[in-house]
Amino acid sequence: MSWPMIPPDPDTPPCAPPVPADGGWVVTRHADVVAVLTDPRYVVPVAPGGPPGTLAWLRGTVSRFSAPDRHPGRRALGVAALRDLDPDELRDAAAALTTRTLDRLAAEGTSCRDGNAGDGGAAGRVEVMGALARRVPLEVLAARLGLADPAAAVPAVTAVAAAYHPGADPAAVARADRAVAALLAMSPLAPAETTANRIGLLVQAADATAGLIGAAVRHGLAAPAALDTADLLAEVLRLDPPVRATRRVATGATRLAGRDIGPDAPLLLRFDAANRDPAVHPAPDRFHPGGPDQADYAGRPTGAGGDGQLAVARRPGRALTFGAGPRGCPGERHALALAAGVVEVLRARCRPAGTPVRYAPHPTLRVPTSLEVMFR
Repeated sequence: MSWPMIPPDPDTPPCAPPVPADGGWVVTRHADVVAVLTDPRYVVPVAPGGPPGTLAWLRGTVSRFSAPDRHPGRRALGVAALRDLDPDELRDAAAALTTRTLDRLAAEGTSCRDGNAGDGGAAGRVEVMGALARRVPLEVLAARLGLADPAAAVPAVTAVAAAYHPGADPAAVARADRAVAALLAMSPLAPAETTANRIGLLVQAADATAGLIGAAVRHGLAAPAALDTADLLAEVLRLDPPVRATRRVATGATRLAGRDIGPDAPLLLRFDAANRDPAVHPAPDRFHPGGPDQADYAGRPTGAGGDGQLAVARRPGRALTFGAGPRGCPGERHALALAAGVVEVLRARCRPAGTPVRYAPHPTLRVPTSLEVMFR
């Protein structure tokens, strides 16, 4: 069949050699982004840390914002927490919770906004982001990571995620500080560094998984039933990634794609542009699920390392949304499984509502704030 075109978001830059901007560089080509992600001379901006039990402490303790000498050990803590979680079971649990939620909403005959039924919506509609995308994956994952109250963990994780990136306003940071304290109280007894990296897995999953579900519903709810949800998610990750960019800093003078990169230069790696690189995807804006570069998504193991990290070099055309190299997302298969459980139920039971999709402004994330569907 002929698949549709999905144009890029208007502020997605074109693929080109690295471009100077704001005292650093914007990197957009697939090969260049992979080169930075896999080169140890480019490092993640390190979080300085803070008083125990605060947001600053969490950022300074999780692997994501750790210096190269601390990262492997902290990453191993996250990998260990995920090791016994079966992606198939996560998918089934997410589908079951989604089904129960839709059953309740259907019985009430109203919509659900921000997880609360009857809050100002038309009958027969479901606001996906509040009712499902921001709740189901976190509740399922929190339960399996041993948090004492998975439902209460959801708003706490959401509050932390809202202030997780630099630049959050003081009120958001204060809310996040209280949320970190609440999550620590819910967490099983363990060394502080272990607990921080367990919470970090939840925070990492919050916006990214919600955004993936939102994009899959927006672009795939009307797709043919024969389209496998795993293939749908893989192509949505490429064309409408929930994580649009990530940052690195050069540790010394380097050269990238013919450009001289100075020491301490910041680099913004644009996944949204690299995922549409015409050198990798001949029809970059064409929705083309099930292509050869997508063969490893949603649990198929070719090219997967022992901790779930995927070997980009063996699959040069894959979307870069989950990163690459030693800092590639260790929970990729788990996130995809959780998203698939939600999306599969929505595909079976709902149809597009035709209402506008709104997005929260953010420099590196693309997550809908509002996305309505209708019961069939």
